[in-house]
Amino acid sequence: LSLSEPAGFQSQPGKGVRGTVEGKSIAIGNRALMHTVGAFESDTAISVLKYLGSTIIYVAVDGRYAGYIAIADPVKSSTPNALRELKAQGIRLLMLTGDNQFTAQEVARSLHIEDFKAEVLPAQKAEIISRLQNEGRVVAMAGDGINDAPALAQADVGMAMGTGTDIAMESGGITLVKGDLEGILRARKLSHAT
Repeated sequence: LSLSEPAGFQSQPGKGVRGTVEGKSIAIGNRALMHTVGAFESDTAISVLKYLGSTIIYVAVDGRYAGYIAIADPVKSSTPNALRELKAQGIRLLMLTGDNQFTAQEVARSLHIEDFKAEVLPAQKAEIISRLQNEGRVVAMAGDGINDAPALAQADVGMAMGTGTDIAMESGGITLVKGDLEGILRARKLSHAT
């Protein structure tokens, strides 16, 4: 593809990105960003049901809805076993995601995660962890993205995926080199042995 250079690029954490490409104002992100740029009216209904398990990213050109992109991040084959083992060890699991409710619900259902929160902004992840800590809980957080960095720093134990962003790895106290949740099991075993 021959790509054009964007001008006036702005990243809006937890919402998306904006800029100008070939003289047109472009916004790419979630529903909140679409409302901000006026691309969605309050009654705009776009069905994403056929894309359950996918993240939907909306696109607006010059303030008008232009379409969407469905992105699916496949669950690693080792993840269900790692989560089952953590539950068996008495660990309470809470999935915090910026994904929409439908996607989060489908992923949580497929992984047998009963407790999840969807459409969570980066700062909200850190606030939720802080709230759990104030309840007397010891909180471990696993994450891989820029949006996870504040929560990784807030957690008692921040575990960054080695396959993720540099800022996530800087914010976490532990880096799981292979980016695999089974690394949490190994880290717990090593910690107890130590």
